Amino acid sequence: MTAAPEIHVVDDDPAVRDSLRMLLEASGHTVKVYADAESFIAAGLNGNGPGCVVADVRMPGLSGLDLLRILQDRDIDLPLIVITGHADVSMAVQALKEGASDFIEKPFDDAIFLAAVNKALLGSQRAWVERRRLDGIEARANSLTPREYEVMILVAQGLSNKAAAAELGISVRTVEIHRARVMEKMAADSLSVLVRMVLELEESGRLVHDGDDEPETA
Repeated sequence: MTAAPEIHVVDDDPAVRDSLRMLLEASGHTVKVYADAESFIAAGLNGNGPGCVVADVRMPGLSGLDLLRILQDRDIDLPLIVITGHADVSMAVQALKEGASDFIEKPFDDAIFLAAVNKALLGSQRAWVERRRLDGIEARANSLTPREYEVMILVAQGLSNKAAAAELGISVRTVEIHRARVMEKMAADSLSVLVRMVLELEESGRLVHDGDDEPETA
């Protein structure tokens, strides 16, 4: 099940914060508001759930561009939409180049603003679902014993049971037993599914085993 997304509005103008909150809540969204980027950061957000950030590009203290960079540095995966006045379009364009989801010029049309928010939320929800799926694969991989993990890696590299046994210095029968356990623990109903899981873990930088040690089996 996908968690309910939250929209975080960051603006030093209380009138803007209130109007955006009312607009978004009237559209059925869950909204939190902050007077500045520092307050938003102090909230201790970790980006575990789907959502997005709407921030003024120019604020006292940290700007919307500064906030974008902080989110990226902390690996908080929340799309950021910047709101800008005519004098600050260049900052908004820079934010877009650095990974902002969108920028909206003041005064903005409600429909255009809501469309930008909905697009950001859709992308965030898809990313969140994908992250949860990879989390599940990683957790299953970490449930493997070190030897099972070694067998999984070798099998995913295309080695036969015999070649894997020679590589690890164990019997072919032992490899077969470990391989069967790997398939079961990883919930892989075919070798191709297992290989794809290993490739996804490798591509996402998650191919690091945290399982418990076990006695070596010959």
